[in-house]
Amino acid sequence: MSDRPISHDELPLPDYDHVPVGSLGPRIAPLDRSAVETLLAYERAHGNRVPVVQVLESRLTELAEGAEPTGGSPGGATPENRSVPGGSPVEPATEGPKVNPPSQGVPTNPSQPRR
Repeated sequence: MSDRPISHDELPLPDYDHVPVGSLGPRIAPLDRSAVETLLAYERAHGNRVPVVQVLESRLTELAEGAEPTGGSPGGATPENRSVPGGSPVEPATEGPKVNPPSQGVPTNPSQPRR
């Protein structure tokens, strides 16, 4: 590994900066030791986020102890970033029942003053 700074475009994990920490472990599982070291160097030089560094260091330890990169692609589907096209899928036919406040009113907006 060279001493020059690593650019975002050289990272082995597409859109690395936007991967949630909870999704990072499975996303780096297909990477080899060199790729994880590249991500760790980039993280330390840029964000140095403790939880991210811990995940990367933990994976390096697993690889050093004999773990193999898993199958799959680190740039595969990202369900955590998926959005529903056109907004909510709720329609009048699928919405829940109407909710009426109790006859004595709601504490934050009573229908009659309390005595």
